[in-house]
Amino acid sequence: MTETEFDELISGILDRIETHADDWYDKLDVDVDTKREANVLNMLFNNKTPVVINSQAPMQELWVAAPSGGFHYRFDGQHWKDTRGGPDLHEALSQIFSDVTGHTIQIQL
Repeated sequence: MTETEFDELISGILDRIETHADDWYDKLDVDVDTKREANVLNMLFNNKTPVVINSQAPMQELWVAAPSGGFHYRFDGQHWKDTRGGPDLHEALSQIFSDVTGHTIQIQL
């Protein structure tokens, strides 16, 4: 995958995550402040818990920093796979956001 294709893929994922975050306020009364600079999405939840999602273009990875740890994902053509054998990105984000908000959250990427 070219760097341009990778950047477009990441941009789409971050767009969808931001859309989900907007929905959480309306549906769950969960306040999330999001700040995006290029392909880095900083999220600060109403309880002041940060989650950072950012691309690492040279390695073609997506990194997530959350209270539960740091995670690296690579796209295999269909799914974002944890480089250490953990759950796929959408499952991991669903769990991270559920833990942070206290609500059951399902992320669709």
